[in-house]
Amino acid sequence: MLRHFRASVVMLLLMTVLLGIAYPLAMVGVAGAAFPGQAGGSLVEKDGKVVGSTLIGQSFTGEGYFHGRPSATTDTDPADSAKTVAAPYNAANSAGSNLGPTSKALIDRVKEDADRLGKGVPVDLVTTSGSGLDPHVSPAAAAWQIARVARARGLREIEVQALVNQYTEGRMYGLLGEPRINVLQLNLALDGLAKR
Repeated sequence: MLRHFRASVVMLLLMTVLLGIAYPLAMVGVAGAAFPGQAGGSLVEKDGKVVGSTLIGQSFTGEGYFHGRPSATTDTDPADSAKTVAAPYNAANSAGSNLGPTSKALIDRVKEDADRLGKGVPVDLVTTSGSGLDPHVSPAAAAWQIARVARARGLREIEVQALVNQYTEGRMYGLLGEPRINVLQLNLALDGLAKR
């Protein structure tokens, strides 16, 4: 009996060290060496400072910037811990709203956003993603905003359209997903264009 107990404890310790410590550290090392940018969070720097990540959306509200999808993330209300408040792009609380297509709250919010933005607004500018953190918009959503951004920056629409075309990413491996544009990268390029 003692012999079996000792063998069990030795195997438990061996597997804990091997699979709980050595293997995860090896994977972190391989990922860091092979994909340093992605392993570090796909951070974006401007003038030596981190300004965001290509994986997490940000709230751009100025007329001279492209706007991303609405965010559904929330946080605990500081005044009442039993309630939540909107906290756009809160990466610590990634989640969708869990509101279904028949939800009155969702219908009212989408209708309000669509009325505020105007006719012909692309659907991804009024709907949230499953994570609430999507950093991308569709080419249609970017094209819909070109006139506003060009007007606010004093640029010609053709210049802004060329930038949108440059930052449009195709389907992954030519098969998966839909064409998309990372809003942070596009806005940083827009800032760079304005400085020339």
